Amino acid sequence: MNMTVPRLSNFETGATLVELLLSIVIVAIAASAVLGVLSTTNASSADPMLRHQAASIAEAYLEEILLKSFDDPDGVDGEVARVDFDDVDDYDGLLDAGARDQFGNPIAALSDYTVSVSVSPSAALPGVPAADALRVDINVAWQSQINFIVSSYRTRL
Repeated sequence: MNMTVPRLSNFETGATLVELLLSIVIVAIAASAVLGVLSTTNASSADPMLRHQAASIAEAYLEEILLKSFDDPDGVDGEVARVDFDDVDDYDGLLDAGARDQFGNPIAALSDYTVSVSVSPSAALPGVPAADALRVDINVAWQSQINFIVSSYRTRL
């Protein structure tokens, strides 16, 4: 039995130098495009974290305020120190440069945020007299990029 091995022609021997260089250029362009997208994504990935922190700060302030009494329990209105705030309207005009806990102590990791509180009478609730409703607005800002506002109502009823 006589077996002969077919011979490959010169065109079937492999990739040429030009083909290899072209492949390398195409892969490099694709890799740089992917890395460019990853770089852009990474540069803006802190933004959602900052928004989440701002939302958490606003919710913490709102919870603290709404848990206070509608009417002043000790009859002294306008306490100066936050630790002495005992009713909702004591928080009106509160401005904290840097988030603080309920005792007024600064939270170092959140020092870049500014928190402002506004408490005002509200007539926007149906069936509730204006004298029995307060609107609480909390604005949490981080530099000029984030301005997060949360509003709620506190009623006497």
